[in-house]
Amino acid sequence: MIEFDQYLGFIAFLSILTIGFWLMIFLLTFVIPYWLTGSFIEYLKEKKKEKETHRS
Repeated sequence: MIEFDQYLGFIAFLSILTIGFWLMIFLLTFVIPYWLTGSFIEYLKEKKKEKETHRS
C-alpha cells in the first residue's frame, strides 16, 4: 500500500507535470505568436522609416 509521503510525492509530481503542460500550451498559443507578430510589425515600421529617409 502507498504510504502518505509517497502519496504527497505523487501529487506533487502530477501538479508539476500539469503546470508544465499548461505553461507550454500557453506559450505556444499566445506568447510566441504575440512576440513574433510584434517583432514583424516593428520590422515593417523600420523598413517604412528607412524608405522615407531615402526619399527625402
